[in-house]
Amino acid sequence: MKSTAITVLFLFLIGTPMIAQDNISPERKMAIDSLALEKVRDLGKYISIIGNKQTPWSEANRVIDRTLELFADGAMMGVSTLNSTEVKYWGVRTYLERLMALNYDRVNIEWFNIEYISDLEKQPDGRYVGVITIYQRFEGRVGDNLVYVDTTKKDITVYVERKQTQIGGRLIGFWDVLLGDIRVAETMP
Repeated sequence: MKSTAITVLFLFLIGTPMIAQDNISPERKMAIDSLALEKVRDLGKYISIIGNKQTPWSEANRVIDRTLELFADGAMMGVSTLNSTEVKYWGVRTYLERLMALNYDRVNIEWFNIEYISDLEKQPDGRYVGVITIYQRFEGRVGDNLVYVDTTKKDITVYVERKQTQIGGRLIGFWDVLLGDIRVAETMP
């Protein structure tokens, strides 16, 4: 998929020999920010595809596997509804499988206003952590009737960490971007 090509290209753009420092230069930070925003946009597209009732089951499962590659291990997804003040948290795979099984004839999910709200900050363990906010509009229809709609503001934790890979016998260091927990900030009609 497109994001794989972008990730590989990104590795070459920001990858450096392992003698490089573990600090992020302003130029690399811009590249990392772009990659993180691209991954969040990809996530929004994948969620829309998985939730769409017209998507064949096999394709939805393929997209779920692709979606899981965006996340750090153990990431949780917050889910809210206008009918309750409680926010439930599910593992990403469980959330996506529940999304596929929603009891509507048609589901439309759109993400918009995607932007950083917290700049990347270096943590004691050497990782960088930031937060990207998005707005999600969800519409569920039964027949032609719109039976549920809400807009949810969500905060997505972004982890940036130094990794290494071997390319052509040479050890290359690169900054990898993974998504973490997605928390519900606000749910509106």
